[in-house]
Amino acid sequence: MKQIPPFVLLSLLFSIAIGQSTNKDSLISALPAAREDTSKIALLLNIERLYMDRTRTDSAFYYNQQAEKLISKLDARSFLHRCYHEYVKIYHAKAEYDSALLYCLKSIEVAKVAKNKFQEAGSYRAIFNIYHNLRLNDSAVKYSIHSINLTEEIGDTANITTNYGNLSWLYLDLKQYDKAIAYGQKGVESGERYADTIGLLIALNNLALNYFIIDSNTKAIGLWQRQLALARKVNRVRSVRRALINLATVYFETANAAATTRTAAELNVANDDDPNLDSKNKAYQFAVNGYSYFLRKEFAKAEEQFVAGMEIARADSVTDALSTIYMTLSHLKFAQHDFIAGLHYASESDELSLMDQETALSEYGLELEKKYETEKKDNQLKLQQATITQKNTLNYLLIGSIGALLIISLLSYRNYKNKQKFQRQRISELETEKQLTATEAVLKGEEQERSRLARDLHDGLGGMLSGIKYSFQTMKGNLIMTPDNQQAFERSMDMLDSSIREMRRVAHNMMPEALLKFGLDAALKDFCNDVNQSGALQIEYKSIGLETAVIDSTLSITVYRIIQELVNNTMKHAVAKTAIVQVAKNNNELSITVEDDGKGFDPAILRQSKGIGWSNIQNRVEFLKGKLDVQSGNAKGTSVLIELTV
Repeated sequence: MKQIPPFVLLSLLFSIAIGQSTNKDSLISALPAAREDTSKIALLLNIERLYMDRTRTDSAFYYNQQAEKLISKLDARSFLHRCYHEYVKIYHAKAEYDSALLYCLKSIEVAKVAKNKFQEAGSYRAIFNIYHNLRLNDSAVKYSIHSINLTEEIGDTANITTNYGNLSWLYLDLKQYDKAIAYGQKGVESGERYADTIGLLIALNNLALNYFIIDSNTKAIGLWQRQLALARKVNRVRSVRRALINLATVYFETANAAATTRTAAELNVANDDDPNLDSKNKAYQFAVNGYSYFLRKEFAKAEEQFVAGMEIARADSVTDALSTIYMTLSHLKFAQHDFIAGLHYASESDELSLMDQETALSEYGLELEKKYETEKKDNQLKLQQATITQKNTLNYLLIGSIGALLIISLLSYRNYKNKQKFQRQRISELETEKQLTATEAVLKGEEQERSRLARDLHDGLGGMLSGIKYSFQTMKGNLIMTPDNQQAFERSMDMLDSSIREMRRVAHNMMPEALLKFGLDAALKDFCNDVNQSGALQIEYKSIGLETAVIDSTLSITVYRIIQELVNNTMKHAVAKTAIVQVAKNNNELSITVEDDGKGFDPAILRQSKGIGWSNIQNRVEFLKGKLDVQSGNAKGTSVLIELTV
C-alpha cells in the first residue's frame, strides 16, 4: 500500500502574512507600556501571528483572546474580522474543525456588514478548506467556486494562487488527478508571477503530492525540494517541516536510505529549535527517524521510534499520523518475519481508515439532513412571502401607476421645455442668418458700387482728362507763348498728369485689375508694392499656398478689402516704419496676419471704437464666419490674426 505524505491536508491558505524578521520579544516587552487603544490591539494580534507562525497554538490563542477582549471593550470593529480569522487558523492547526468553522462563519458575517469583499473572499477561502477537512466535499466545491468568482471580481491577484491551490487539493481528494495537477501547475505559475510566497509553497506541495500518487516520484521530489528551499529562504518553519516530512516519505517509499537518513537529520535540527512542537509534528518526527533506521535494517531502533510516535499519536488522537505508523510497523514486522504482529498493525491501520470513512459518511448524512431542514424552512418562508406579495400586488400596481403618471408628466413637461428651447435657438439662428444675409448684401452692393465707380472714373473721367491732355499738347504746338506763359502751361500739364495718376490710383484701389485678372495673390503683391513705392510704409509680403489655390471671387475681394483696411489703419495711426502681410492657405484653412512695428495701442479701446474702417473689418470677418485676434501694447507694435474656413 502506497504511503501518502501527511501534510497535503494542511494547506489552509490565508492572504495575510507577517515578516519573520519581527522580534517577538521586543513586541512582548512593549505590551506593559502600551495604552489601551487600537495600537495595543494591533500589537497583540502581531504577537499572536508570530506564535502562530511557529505553530505555538496555545500562546497564539492566548494573545488572540486578549485582543478579542480589548476589541469588545473599545468597540473596535475594524479589527474583529482579523481576530476571528486568526481563531480560524488556530483551531484549524489544532484540527478542531468545528470550532474553526464557527469562527469562519462569524468572520464572513463581519466582512459582509463592513462591505469588505477582500475580507469576505479570504474567509470563503478558509471555509472551503474547513469543509474539505470535514469531508463535506459538496460544500467545499460550492465555496471554492464562490471564492474564485469573488476573488476575480475584486481583482485580488495576490490570492489567485490560493484558489488554484484549493482546487488542486479538492480534485486530489476526489482522485481526479489530471485536474488536480492542472490546477496545481496554475497555482505554481501564478504564485511565481504575483510573488505570492505562501500560496506558492502550498501549490508546490500539492502538485508534488499529485505526482507522487501517480508514481512520478522524480517530479515529486523536485517540487518538494523547491518548496524546502523557498521555505528556508523566507524562514517559514512550518513549511520547512512539511517539506522534510514529505521528502522523507517519498525517499522511504523509493527505498533511498541515504536520502531518508539525511532528511531525517535535517528534520531533527528543524524541530530541536522549537520546544513547543505540537503532537502531530512530534509523532511524524519519530516516524521519519523510524524510516531511516528501517531502511538501514536497524529494525530494533526503527521499532523504538515508531512506538514512541505511536504513543504520542494515540494520546492526542492524531489519527493520520497513527494510521501511517501502524502501516509502517506492519511492514517492519513482516520484514522481521513476525507475521502475527504485522497482521495486527495492518488491522489497526485498516480500522482507522474504516473509522475515517464511517465518520465521513456520518458527517455527509448530517449535512444532507441539515440541507433538508434548511430547504423545508425556505419553502415555508417562500409560501409566506407569496401571500404577502399577493396582498401587496394591488398596492404596488397603484403606486406604480401613480409613479408612471408622474414620470409621463415630467417627461411631457421636459419635452415642452426642450421644444421652447429649440424654438428660441432656431429663432436666434434665423436672426443670425438674416443679419449675415443683410451683411452679405451690403458688402456685395458696396463692391458693385466700387466697381461701377472705378469703371466710371477710368472710362469716363479718365478718358476726358486724357482728351484734355491731348488737346493741350496740340495747342502747345500751335501757340507762341512768352516764357512766363510757357512755365505756367507746363505747370498746368504737370498738374493734369498728377490728376490722371491720382484718378487711376483711386480707381485701382476701388477695384484692382490684378485681382480680377490674376487673383488674390497677385493683387496683394501689387498692393504692397504700390505702398512701398509711395514711401509711406515698407511692407514685406509673404504668401503660403496661394500661388495655385483657387479662391472664390467674393472671398478674394473680401480678404483683399480686409488687408487693405488693416494696412491703411497702420499708415494712418501706427506711425510704423515696416509691416508684414502674410496670407497662408492650408487645406480648408486660410490665415491672415498683419503686423507692424508702430506705437501700438490698448486693444480694449476697440470695443468702444466707432470708426468705419474697424467696423468694416469686423463685419467682413463675421460675414466669413472667421476668428479675429488683436495683440498690441504701447510701444510694442500691433499684430492682427484672422482665421477663416474656406
